[in-house]
Amino acid sequence: MECREAVVSYLSWGLVAGGGAYLLRQMQNCAEYGRYAPKQARCCPARLGWFLQEVPALLVPLLLLLLSAETGTGRRLLIGTFVLHYFHRSIIYAFLTRGQPIPLIIILYAVIFCSLNGFLQGHFLLHCARFEDTWLTRARLTAGIVVFALGMIINIHSDYILRGLRKPGEVIYRVPHGGMFEFVSGANFFGEIVEWCGYAVAVWSLPAFAFAFFTICSIGPRACMHHRNYQQRFEDYPRSRKAIIPFIL
Repeated sequence: MECREAVVSYLSWGLVAGGGAYLLRQMQNCAEYGRYAPKQARCCPARLGWFLQEVPALLVPLLLLLLSAETGTGRRLLIGTFVLHYFHRSIIYAFLTRGQPIPLIIILYAVIFCSLNGFLQGHFLLHCARFEDTWLTRARLTAGIVVFALGMIINIHSDYILRGLRKPGEVIYRVPHGGMFEFVSGANFFGEIVEWCGYAVAVWSLPAFAFAFFTICSIGPRACMHHRNYQQRFEDYPRSRKAIIPFIL
């Protein structure tokens, strides 16, 4: 498949514009799922919902990879980081989650986003990116992969802590402790933001940075909303804990 430069450019700048618009919207009203879902919304069970909305970002790059005639080590490595995250999110996390049912409209939006972004990241890496012979030895790649791995570890560990706060079938909220939750209320969100910033550094491309920017705009405000919600629910909530950036915000 030939590189569709115009499509890559449109989708990338669409992510940037969409991220900015989503940020402005969430400064007024948080996305309506989880604890903020309207009671009258038509919903899907959490496990099925997470699987359905995240799996396109796993399957689309894998399909592009299978259809590609030649792929080098660098391309497989970078697309592997993207696929690894969404394998965990759509298969492992979806099976383990004890979250609330997800509104159908949120699932629809997520399916569209994950399909388009999965195509954008996969198509760029497989058909548009140009790597020099010495690219694999560059410090930037190593640093990006290390940051990505660190972020994924934080994200998975934070999800583990959150699951431990509920027994199966419970829909209640308790104060999380341990790991990065000692520093921020949105430790799981912080981990995911670190992941995609590391990915952007490793790939060093407009699509990757656009995705990292969109991630910050979409879940950063949600972490701040969670922080305020915890403070309102629990009088003894740790005052030193920040919302999303340790010691800062």
